[in-house]
Amino acid sequence: MLNLVTAAEAAAEAEGAGLLPYMIGGGFFVFFMVLLFVTLSFSNVGLRHEAHAQVNNPHKPVPHHHQDAVDQRHGH
Repeated sequence: MLNLVTAAEAAAEAEGAGLLPYMIGGGFFVFFMVLLFVTLSFSNVGLRHEAHAQVNNPHKPVPHHHQDAVDQRHGH
């Protein structure tokens, strides 16, 4: 990154610099605008609703190690 700044300074001091300093500055501008967009995209994470308990689904398959508890509940 320091090399880019040094290159921009050298290009600005050169007599026929042309568009290079503007292109470097524009590249930085676009980069930081993308970072701003990503930051704002994730800003709603802190505003989410409160987590609520999962509803027990009797039709959901259960792992094998819970099968004894399931059998007891259903009277098997």
